[in-house]
Amino acid sequence: MSGRQTDALERLWPGYGLDIADLDGPFDPVTLFGRGAPVVLEIGSGMGDATAAMAAADPDRDYLAVEVHTPGLGNLLELVERHGLTNVRVAKGDALDLVRAMPADTLDAVHVFFPDPWPKARHHKRRIIQPDHVALLRSRLRPGGTLHCATDWAEYAESMRQTLAADPGLVDAHGGFAPRPAHRPVTKFERRALTAARPIFDLIHHRHP
Repeated sequence: MSGRQTDALERLWPGYGLDIADLDGPFDPVTLFGRGAPVVLEIGSGMGDATAAMAAADPDRDYLAVEVHTPGLGNLLELVERHGLTNVRVAKGDALDLVRAMPADTLDAVHVFFPDPWPKARHHKRRIIQPDHVALLRSRLRPGGTLHCATDWAEYAESMRQTLAADPGLVDAHGGFAPRPAHRPVTKFERRALTAARPIFDLIHHRHP
């Protein structure tokens, strides 16, 4: 971690951070954010640049960014302070454990941008987008809420498409891969993919009303 990230983490974690392993009982976003507003869950926020940009452009919703790597959490907290963002909180740990602690209909949207593709067949069971996980995420979305996934890994993209299409509680907003939404900032991983001439795949589904 850089000194800047370490400093931000030490100073800002008490007010902005959540350790998922310490959760005891149902997760309450009103307590975490100090207001009742629609909540967007960012699973795997990386260094936080995209999360900070979306939160800054969308002040009426609260953004909860989950990441396992401490430098990313520190970097996002530094961005939160630098840009004066009041609608961002960060959580460390397993995103699925956090989702399990949420009541139904808690989330306005779930973003899964450029998750680890786990390319080897024997590791596919570790992928975040698989039937049981999708059913769990969908159950925590409000009716009409959005599950938005993006990847630059073509085989994973097709697996995602099939998995999301098979969930009976989701409605495909575009009948397959979606046009790139303008509101999704270009991430570090996306820039790398574009440099390598790899296509980007977006999938946007809504929970059935």
